Amino acid sequence: MDEKTVRKIAKLARLQLKDEEVQHFGQELGGIIKWVEQLSEVDTSGVDETATAGGVRLRTDEVTDGDCREAVLANAPASEFDCFVVPKVIE
Repeated sequence: MDEKTVRKIAKLARLQLKDEEVQHFGQELGGIIKWVEQLSEVDTSGVDETATAGGVRLRTDEVTDGDCREAVLANAPASEFDCFVVPKVIE
């Protein structure tokens, strides 16, 4: 990535680069761009989309209790009446 482009990106990002940092950041940005280009080579034809141009496709919410009360309470240092017991913090 050339120096002019690096300086423009730095300005847009409101970064103040020293002259000796420009080359380093150019190499870093070039590496990032190559990595992103590799992503375009990935075959995603069998993967369902998670968002559309019109917005995010949401699944319907289903309210459940998780059906694992005993397992959750087994992690508690103390429990009583199917609830966690915590120390009193307000006098």
